Amino acid sequence: MGYGLTNIVLVALGGALGGMGRFAVSNLLAHYLGKAFPWGTLAVNASGAFIAGWLLGALGLPSAPSSLWLFTVVGLLGGYTTVSSFSLQTLELWQSGKPALACMNTCATLLLGLAMVTLGWVLSGASL
Repeated sequence: MGYGLTNIVLVALGGALGGMGRFAVSNLLAHYLGKAFPWGTLAVNASGAFIAGWLLGALGLPSAPSSLWLFTVVGLLGGYTTVSSFSLQTLELWQSGKPALACMNTCATLLLGLAMVTLGWVLSGASL
């Protein structure tokens, strides 16, 4: 497939939609749950991991990325999930004198992400 213009546009469109989704979910959860803990980032990363696991189980890992894979996994989920926000928010918790919350965020993100990607995989009908 290569890096043709069509593939670049698919990733860009997916990334734009994913970024808007992340922004909406993060702000919604911050509004309802407060900003003392990054619930929105945790939610988008967990739900993104679930969807990625489901797509991997349903579609398999392509030897050459299809248009669907590029749009959904690379673009949409790449824009929706975020390591940079997770990292910055964890550092902010640490620097503001909340090391227990920083550690909780790190552990919750890693463990929940692995659990959700596995759950998505299993619910897709694939076997481990």
